[in-house]
Amino acid sequence: MEPRTVIPIDKNWEFKQADKEDSKYLPVGQFPTNVHLDLLAHKLIPDPYIGKNELEVQWVGEAVWVYKTSFPSPIVGSSAKAILAFDGLDTFATVVLNGKTILETENMFIPERVDVTADLKKNGGENELVITFDSAYLRGWKLIEKFPDHKWGCWNGDNSRLAVRKTQYHWGWDWGPALLTCGPWRPINLEVYESRIADFWCDIDVDKSLKTASLKVHASVDGSASTSKVHFAISLNGTPVAGQVTVAGSSATFTISDPELWYPVRYGKQPLYTVTATLEEDGKDIDSVSKKIGLRRAELVQRPLKGEPGTSFFFEVNGIPIFCGGSDWIPADNFIPRISKERYYDWVKLVADGNQFMIRVWGGGIYEEQAFYDACDELGVLVWQDFMFGCGNYPAWTELLGSIKREAEENIKLLRHHPSIVIFAGNNEDYQYAESVDLTWEQNNKDAESWLKTDFPARYIYEKILPDACKELCPSVYYHPGSPWGGVDTRDPTVGDIHQWNVWHGSQEKYQNFDSLVGRFVSEFGMEAFPSVKTIDAFLPLGKDDPDRYPQSSTIDFHNKADGHERRIALYLVENMRYAPDPLEQFVYCTQLMQAECLASAYRLWKRQWKGPGREYCAGALVWQINDCWPVTSWAICDYYLRPKHAYFTVKREMAPLSVGMTRREHKHPRNKYTRVDIDTKVQIEIWGSNLTLEDLTVDCVVKAWDVETGKETYSKTINKEPLVLPKNQSTEVIAMDVPVPKKDEGIDEARTVVASYLVRRSDGAQLARYVNWPEPLKYLHLAKPAQLRAELSDDYTTVKVSAEVPVKGVAVESEDDDIKFEDNLVDIVPGEAVTIKVRGAKESSVITTRYLGMI
Repeated sequence: MEPRTVIPIDKNWEFKQADKEDSKYLPVGQFPTNVHLDLLAHKLIPDPYIGKNELEVQWVGEAVWVYKTSFPSPIVGSSAKAILAFDGLDTFATVVLNGKTILETENMFIPERVDVTADLKKNGGENELVITFDSAYLRGWKLIEKFPDHKWGCWNGDNSRLAVRKTQYHWGWDWGPALLTCGPWRPINLEVYESRIADFWCDIDVDKSLKTASLKVHASVDGSASTSKVHFAISLNGTPVAGQVTVAGSSATFTISDPELWYPVRYGKQPLYTVTATLEEDGKDIDSVSKKIGLRRAELVQRPLKGEPGTSFFFEVNGIPIFCGGSDWIPADNFIPRISKERYYDWVKLVADGNQFMIRVWGGGIYEEQAFYDACDELGVLVWQDFMFGCGNYPAWTELLGSIKREAEENIKLLRHHPSIVIFAGNNEDYQYAESVDLTWEQNNKDAESWLKTDFPARYIYEKILPDACKELCPSVYYHPGSPWGGVDTRDPTVGDIHQWNVWHGSQEKYQNFDSLVGRFVSEFGMEAFPSVKTIDAFLPLGKDDPDRYPQSSTIDFHNKADGHERRIALYLVENMRYAPDPLEQFVYCTQLMQAECLASAYRLWKRQWKGPGREYCAGALVWQINDCWPVTSWAICDYYLRPKHAYFTVKREMAPLSVGMTRREHKHPRNKYTRVDIDTKVQIEIWGSNLTLEDLTVDCVVKAWDVETGKETYSKTINKEPLVLPKNQSTEVIAMDVPVPKKDEGIDEARTVVASYLVRRSDGAQLARYVNWPEPLKYLHLAKPAQLRAELSDDYTTVKVSAEVPVKGVAVESEDDDIKFEDNLVDIVPGEAVTIKVRGAKESSVITTRYLGMI
């Protein structure tokens, strides 16, 4: 018996428009690919990311496209077979080999395997492989006509997407363009074998003591081998740990004592064991599959809380409760085949470096590439994995349910070995959509078959098909029916997760009030901001010389897909700060400052509710969103080119191992129940410490105050008399005190007083954490323009030291050089203190400039 061979079918591909008479075959630009990438490679369409070119390429999504290649037949032994393996065809594909139709697909997410042994040319002859891709958009509308009784409806895109098992954001979303592409988007291989390892997985159980890990390793075998054996081997960093030989098709169980455990970033290391299954026949290796796994004990803890209704919703890894500050993830490009492995790694590293513990793969995108999850495994970022349904009422005809069942099973098999994945969720906001249009959803009705007869049949997908697949194939990972989900409805803040959109959408609350908008786990919330000016210049057709280079221009508006974005951005700007639309650079800065203040407020106030065992009142905050799929103004905190907006840095500071939080509150006490005049007003600051480390910390808390207009220091005091103990892994209240105004008789009242709090080491006074609290709204302040604002690059070019003689709000350090990367930014400066920012890529000739609120 010969070993399995895998031949990539990635050469000599050509494409053309199938429904255009004079269309001629042209070579593809890459492989795997899609039609837009190939048209771009031949300059047959303009770049849809530039200007309004998206409108010029809409015809592509309504055309039919054909791809073809040829390849020689390999030698196929008399007892062997040849299989064409298609890892992903997008979406309605008809595959013809040597004139014979061998496959028809209608689900982008399902890998397909076709036995072509009898269809290959003999004796090394050339085979022709032709794949025709129909318009998913038009096929979707035809399916809607076929099922008129379904109550079609959705948010974003249009109803045709609900009928098609294709990534939903291709129809356009409120942050992305409508670019309905198609093509062979994942690899195609020709496999020749008599026997192969068809599937290979591990059931892992780490004992509660963390002293032992039990691994049950399975390998299913496809083929003719009857006397084959499977050799299982486990190694760590190249060193063998365990091994066992079994009869093909059976399992092996291993017990590892004192295992090296996988931890989330900052809580420990991320060791990855390599598990290998080798199929042997007559002493010869026939096939071999390896996977990297992590040994960890992960649980979602939902239990009653002390003093509050509902239940907790927090993740515990290896016995450590984790406050899951993190982000939501959308596909990093509209054209997925051009996202490199390196780009995936860079994105996930940006998340990890930003002190974020979790990334949520959103249900309108894709089951991500292995490179994405590999990076999460290596860097210690937990993954919340949605199934691919979003913002609509999905149909459930019989054949579609069968396709969805296969889709779920195949993708669980592809993903289940990743230690980073700690939860599967059935959909994004589909229950919320059902509530919004009053679909039939009786939570107490547990008769699954009856759900199919209602106007909300997709409940059968989320509460029957998907959980059954997870239970069978990956029982150790928790399944959650949707996001948001829990409680009496999807807005119940006391059970499960919520999407908190009453800042920006909904009731458009002030972001200073995020503490009243808390939930047990907030898996979406956000605020828009413009991307870097460099990014805007990149999408304007004439760059810096473009006549549309101003914030309200039609081209810049076109690169914001959110309904009502003009009103909403203007509302939050005008409520909070003085700003002007000109120059563009300062306007962009103001939107980013506003987003940064907003998101930091949410993290800071919600993390305050992480109060220790039994009081995990809020256990997670995932910002919508970390990334973009094209250059755009959106809720992202890093733009398409991986350029962080300022919110990235404020979130990073709020999620630091140790942080200090502050809020300012006005308390009014009328002296009798009738008066409008005789009222005692107190303005207080509340201070708390958030210690996310695993050790109790003993610190001092120093409070200082300055006059915002003159920079005069008005107060400085260590406010704790006894040592201040901040218990591990929780937030602790420090003090509520009046805003210090000892110079009130000089006119320096609370509305002019900037207050900073510092956590310092008791032994030497070294600063461990800082936060500067300003009177709000910022627009009321008479901010002084600093005469001595300095941003000085150190002699070794590794730090920038920022200082000023007056309080300065939101100092941003900037450089025209894209190679210069700042590790912090948008810092509040107060007199007598220099803030040091680490920098990479600087050199002697580097020019560092500053920007701040009130500068213009």
